[in-house]
Amino acid sequence: MILLVPDPRGSRRHALDTPFSTLIRTASHEQHTEAETSSFMSDLLGGRLAVDAYARYTEQLWFVYRALEDGAEALTADPVAGPFIRPELFRTAALEQDLAHLRGPDWRAGLTALPATAAYAERVAECARDWPAGYVAHHYTRYLGDLSGGQIIRDKAERTWGFARKGDGVRFYVFDAIPNPAAFKRAYRELLDGVNADDLEKQRIIDECKRAFDFNGAVFRELAGEFPLSAA
Repeated sequence: MILLVPDPRGSRRHALDTPFSTLIRTASHEQHTEAETSSFMSDLLGGRLAVDAYARYTEQLWFVYRALEDGAEALTADPVAGPFIRPELFRTAALEQDLAHLRGPDWRAGLTALPATAAYAERVAECARDWPAGYVAHHYTRYLGDLSGGQIIRDKAERTWGFARKGDGVRFYVFDAIPNPAAFKRAYRELLDGVNADDLEKQRIIDECKRAFDFNGAVFRELAGEFPLSAA
């Protein structure tokens, strides 16, 4: 993508090309930080909430990943989203294993989406159906986050609630089919850099990425309402 930067003489000039993976990361940094530092996530990672809060959060993830992965097959041949459809990333089955461990074999019976989660999942499904480039934005914010910061959540969950290392309860965060996450993330960023989209569409992807983080923030706020620290 070509960035325009002010020239010292008052005109505008083209800066050197900046990789799209860098642009999308830096442009969404504020929203990403806001979501990561939400009161709910801070309390969860700080060990100040009971395991029920972790289970409720896991339930919300199931709705989002079902939307991501239910729409994936139809996008495999799409020139924009197709290169990002990697079955080794899929998380729904792992989430279902975790929920069976956390909630018991009848976990589906009590499963409910928060309003913010329902809106988030619907937007993901809408993008998968109507706008493949927007789907890429949601794919990026979720899966690369799972491979990175998600490992912190796994470690904290194992320590706080006694889950077996990389076992039931935290399987969502375990990518058995990706032996080298660092290399995988590098390859993923290369896919982003070469995404089949013009500069205008890339800006729309960035805007959708910010929106994805805003959806996450809304889910965290509603979870905080269900699990205020005083009730932990």
